[in-house]
Amino acid sequence: MRVILQRSKEAAVTVDGSVTGAIDSGYVLLVGITHEDTEKDADYCARKIAQMRIFEDEEGKMNRSIFEAGGAILSISQFTLYGDIRKGRRPSFVEAARPEKAEPLWHYFNEALRSEGLKVEEGVFGAMMDVKLVNDGPVTLIVESN
Repeated sequence: MRVILQRSKEAAVTVDGSVTGAIDSGYVLLVGITHEDTEKDADYCARKIAQMRIFEDEEGKMNRSIFEAGGAILSISQFTLYGDIRKGRRPSFVEAARPEKAEPLWHYFNEALRSEGLKVEEGVFGAMMDVKLVNDGPVTLIVESN
């Protein structure tokens, strides 16, 4: 499992003109799932994300958690994170899990985040989404399960 985490001041995802998820301060998560990923991978990533301390404290150091910052999560499925561009001019997505595997695992991951105590908003799996966000920092990290 590969998650691109972007610290944001605000973010929203829209599908067909309707907002499906929106947050104020927190993390935007772009979530990619590959064939070998399991619930164990989702649990690991959810726990890691919940425990990270990447919000600034009074001294300007990244020392506060998302809980201390009062933040939330906007989770967006993103199969293109497993796109391979090494050959040719079009990416290959053979490393991305098929929707029948990826969708339930993405929902499981979102529930694992909620079980860590986080408020989670979501995009729509497989939909063409418009994502708007105001990066904070910008701070962008990659969280991987393997």
